[in-house]
Amino acid sequence: MSPTSSSRLYLLLLCLAALLLSAACRRAPQELPGAATEPAAMVRQLAGHLRDNDLAGYVRAVVPPSQYTELETAWAQGHSRWPLTELPLGEKLPSLLATLSEPRAEQALRRGFKAQLEGQAVSVRQAAHTLELFGVQYITHQGDYSPAQRAHYTQLVSALSGWAQAAPLSDPALAQTSIATLTAAARATGLDSDQAFQQAGMTGSLQRLGPFTAALKQVLAGYGLALDQSVEQLRAGLVTEQGDQATVRVQYPLAGKELDLQVALQRRDGHWYPARTLAEVDAVLAAARAAEQARQAQEASEATALDDASGNPEPAAKS
Repeated sequence: MSPTSSSRLYLLLLCLAALLLSAACRRAPQELPGAATEPAAMVRQLAGHLRDNDLAGYVRAVVPPSQYTELETAWAQGHSRWPLTELPLGEKLPSLLATLSEPRAEQALRRGFKAQLEGQAVSVRQAAHTLELFGVQYITHQGDYSPAQRAHYTQLVSALSGWAQAAPLSDPALAQTSIATLTAAARATGLDSDQAFQQAGMTGSLQRLGPFTAALKQVLAGYGLALDQSVEQLRAGLVTEQGDQATVRVQYPLAGKELDLQVALQRRDGHWYPARTLAEVDAVLAAARAAEQARQAQEASEATALDDASGNPEPAAKS
């Protein structure tokens, strides 16, 4: 692993943790109107799982029980990696954990940090500002985002950029501690390859990732991004509720800024779920069913061809 790739991985992990956990939330003292309604309570329930690093509990609560079971099956069959695929850089997670789990990962990351970041506070601030400009421009004009998502992600990028510009990201002592924390947590997961994720299964993988999530939050707190404090001050209230559709308003502080977003919910089987998540899971499961049917059809075709090839030919008729 080169010094450049090591330093990029180090920064990437910090940003990944912030994006993964920025939505973690719980009831704050000053509630929004409609805070006591079922849709708003559901949002807080999901946030509580994230705050407690209970990723498996979060996924169990974010989809109907029947779909959770089907998602586990699709994972076991190799047709799905949801919910990892819905996370920022989720497809890179196995390789990131594998890199962090390497025997000499600490030394490689420290060399990369020393070569690229140590003592470069001004350059880091400039890079964070540049990333904000490009990030906001991309979110505004590109990507498959709803208007509400664009508004929230723009706020999120700006808040994280402001944090990164002020955070001691070039501090060598803090980097050494953070690298040790991350590498130890990565090794503890045992998830150093896609095969390891496959063998652990969906629930097992999420359970193993819980402590790693806690380690990421610990590292971010060391850099001044205390996500659990943001969680405690989050507020959720009802905007509208019509039949099986509802909209919940969520406000939470992050890196000194107040973020505001709206979440669309849908009631299914008597329970409320994020509407976007339901749509995503419906599509994932439809694709998984089609893939499994195709696999079974292929196996049946190969079995038939093998039987035909190994069968005895009809004896020739005597004249």
